[in-house]
Amino acid sequence: MDREKIIKMVVILAAIVVIAASLGRMFSRNSMSLSEYALLNGDSSDSSGSQADTDVPHDASSETDEQENDSQPSQSPREASSDFAGQDEDNYVSSLTGASLNGASQLEQRVSLEEGFYYEPISDNLRRYMTGVSFPADAAWEEDSSEARPQITFDQLRYVHILHYDFHGEPAEGELVCNASIAQDLLEIFQELYRNEYQLESVLLIDAYDGDDTASMEENNTSCFNYRTVDDTDRLSKHAYGLAIDVNPLYNPYVTYTEDGSERISPASAASYADRSLSFPYKIDEDDLCYKLFIQHGFTWGGHWNNVKDYQHFQKTP
Repeated sequence: MDREKIIKMVVILAAIVVIAASLGRMFSRNSMSLSEYALLNGDSSDSSGSQADTDVPHDASSETDEQENDSQPSQSPREASSDFAGQDEDNYVSSLTGASLNGASQLEQRVSLEEGFYYEPISDNLRRYMTGVSFPADAAWEEDSSEARPQITFDQLRYVHILHYDFHGEPAEGELVCNASIAQDLLEIFQELYRNEYQLESVLLIDAYDGDDTASMEENNTSCFNYRTVDDTDRLSKHAYGLAIDVNPLYNPYVTYTEDGSERISPASAASYADRSLSFPYKIDEDDLCYKLFIQHGFTWGGHWNNVKDYQHFQKTP
């Protein structure tokens, strides 16, 4: 073989090596892990998704949100849930407030039903976020205050993370705070709803609405714990104990009746859905899967009450 042919073969082999190396780097970039992605994008948290257990008062939450937006890729809950479905939950960084505040701090006490469905105690960070919003502020029941001490403690509550289908028919993350006695029930119910692609518009902590139940209902948000009284009474709601949940409340309103027989509908924008003889999407009735699952788990439904009708409401007495 002459010298010229040998040189040509060496050049061709060198080109093949260079091309192969380039392809390898390209494929490596496309298959990087979430932790590698976070490092490349300036996320200073560790690969487990945990956060330092520092003070996060509720009135500083907007500042915290801005810092998190600077350090993490911006994702909607729907986008985040799509990523979550294929990732190790111990390494996933959620876009939800409660999940982010709990981080990995409660992993040792976490109870998982399957990927994306778990409950755990409430971390100090999440407690501070809720205090003064869904949970009474300490100052409201100090010894020199006329306010009674809350009838529930954080130790009796659990943070619940679920997946659900939104109104676009796509998977989304959701989160609730509930009484520890019904946490397993909620996991099993929402797991079955998810498997059947039952649609919930949003499932966010009531704190996202400043603890305003009406605002949450207007946004059709499914929620559970909120330390409040029953409307127009001084009696604590089952929500105050984390034993009640409102599901798709805009389409399943709370209806009360005045002495003259007229109806009062809450939220007011749900007037179109107060007539339960009509057929419309997201309606909870005795044929609805949501109703059947809650009843199977020992809950009672507000739609069965006589003096009022609370079609969104399920509650359980432990």
